[in-house]
Amino acid sequence: MNRRTRTVLAAALLLGLTAGPLGVTAHAASAAVTAHAASAAVTPQGPDTAVTPQGPDTAALRKALAGLPDQDATAALIRVGGNGRWTGTAGVRDLRTGAPALADARFRAGSTTKVVTAALVLQLAAEGQVDLNAPARRYLPDVLPAAFDQVTVRNLLNFTSGIQPGVDFGDTVEEGYPHRYETITPQQVVASAVAKGPAFTPGTRQDYGNIGYTILGMLIEKTTGDTYAHQAEARIFRPLGMTGTSFPQGADPRIHGPHNRGYDLMDGKPVDVTEWNMSDRFAAGDMISTTRDLERFLVALFRGQVVPEPQLTEMFTVPDVPGATYAAALQRYEVNGKEIWGKTGARPGYHTVIAATRDLSRTVVYSVNSTDAKGDGLKIAQRFAFPAFNR
Repeated sequence: MNRRTRTVLAAALLLGLTAGPLGVTAHAASAAVTAHAASAAVTPQGPDTAVTPQGPDTAALRKALAGLPDQDATAALIRVGGNGRWTGTAGVRDLRTGAPALADARFRAGSTTKVVTAALVLQLAAEGQVDLNAPARRYLPDVLPAAFDQVTVRNLLNFTSGIQPGVDFGDTVEEGYPHRYETITPQQVVASAVAKGPAFTPGTRQDYGNIGYTILGMLIEKTTGDTYAHQAEARIFRPLGMTGTSFPQGADPRIHGPHNRGYDLMDGKPVDVTEWNMSDRFAAGDMISTTRDLERFLVALFRGQVVPEPQLTEMFTVPDVPGATYAAALQRYEVNGKEIWGKTGARPGYHTVIAATRDLSRTVVYSVNSTDAKGDGLKIAQRFAFPAFNR
């Protein structure tokens, strides 16, 4: 697709993305897709060569990218690894200009941040600084009142704490948008949560949410005497060469460095939501990263190079409570008969997935500039992630 065609498509989106199906010209135009395949022998950072018979379903992956930008997304970056390698980039960097999407773009990684937080806590457990079976209140007596005496560190990790959600600016992008430059501190979030009292007895139910990981971020800071962001940098990002991964400075709403702009549909029109103060998400969802960096992290984590055994087992152990699917940050899925472990992340304008088989025979990392990133994400995952596990 040439620059003029991309600009025409971008303009069409600006005139009303959901007024109806895009025109024939928009659908017929090929996406700005770059795709590469590699042999099974290469590492996630290895050179691109040829697809192996056991490699990913490249036809389905190319089809997923074809036609971007469209009603569901303005850009997509995909990296597939394991037995066979494929990378793809499609869509536009900016709807105003129609400039092609950047393959090395930084993006808001949302709740994939939780995997980093879990890894930090488990490192501290391996060092004997944190006891997973101990009450979390032991480490944060000024944060958690006596009503939460039964909540263990493990309960926080696997979403079985019973602590209710804290204050926020609303459940939808539309509700939060007018407040996108305002600040709610993590301390305010936790204080408002514990003021509600427990929702259920710890360990009896799994209820996914941010609050446990916000508290874990505080636990990391109290235990180490350091900031959460610096601990993540020193213990994970720097050792793994994750040079495009960071946390915003305080309430900074910007994504620094190369990035594709994020949009969300409001009243049927795409609204630029790239700038947004995410400081209230803290250790539960404030990370900015790249697909290259998240792939490095995913592979190193599964190989035991980030969290040692036996603590790594926590990330693949789902608690024995009805309906549970999460372990420590990672969620267990089944796709085409394969057991997959991964994590999604959603911030306005950006939807992220990191996922892999336990043996790393297949990995997938993507960032999709979804126009409904705070939806359930299933439609986006079915389109951009599931094809990686077709065979």
